[in-house]
Amino acid sequence: MTRRAGARARWWLVVAFAIGMAWVEAASVYYLRVIADRVEPYQPNPLPLLENFQQVELVREVATLVMLLTVGLLAGRTWRTRLGYSSIAFGVWDIFYYVCLRLMSDWPKSLFDWDVLFLLPLPWWGPVLAPVCIALLMIVGGTLVSQYPNRRAVTPLTPTLWRLNWLGVALALYVFMADSIRAVPRGLEVTRTVLPTAFNWSVFVVALMLMAAPVAQTAWAMRPRRLDPQTGRFPARDS
Repeated sequence: MTRRAGARARWWLVVAFAIGMAWVEAASVYYLRVIADRVEPYQPNPLPLLENFQQVELVREVATLVMLLTVGLLAGRTWRTRLGYSSIAFGVWDIFYYVCLRLMSDWPKSLFDWDVLFLLPLPWWGPVLAPVCIALLMIVGGTLVSQYPNRRAVTPLTPTLWRLNWLGVALALYVFMADSIRAVPRGLEVTRTVLPTAFNWSVFVVALMLMAAPVAQTAWAMRPRRLDPQTGRFPARDS
């Protein structure tokens, strides 16, 4: 098996794992929401306290991240490809999580339905479309890195692009947790009852563009090259 074929096979195995994990995750969430009578999360008291479920749920979320990272570490051969496969696993899992929930509970009704995305360190809220956009970006970026590991897009601009990426991550996190952050002065328990009324799409789009900066650079470096008519050679990748 060639190196390229092996990378493609690992890509499909990671995707298959993520889809299977998405069903398990969606089933767990579906069971919890049925018990709490919150199949549709956007309603008064969206996160009711049910005995010891809160701590169990927090640990489950951490365990989910560990599993997604682990499959990437096992699939990759270098730190770049390991992160790439982890990104693919996360993106595919996130998208198919909603596909599976739709099959199980007929929710979400649309990509603009509000959902509780995460609980650590505070509840994250956002329309389903928002995490799906990030998931698609992670799949594209992870695929470029994992399937073309030798075509590195390292230029003097690279560190700046990654700083922009992390700035975008911070902005997106703020948008998701903005309502919870504003509720913190009234107590952490209050953050569990907050229902957002508006999503800051303008700031989120800026965050998404910043997060896409290194992905766009990588894609540009992998564009098909044409022979220079004067030298008869291919130009450098970073030109």
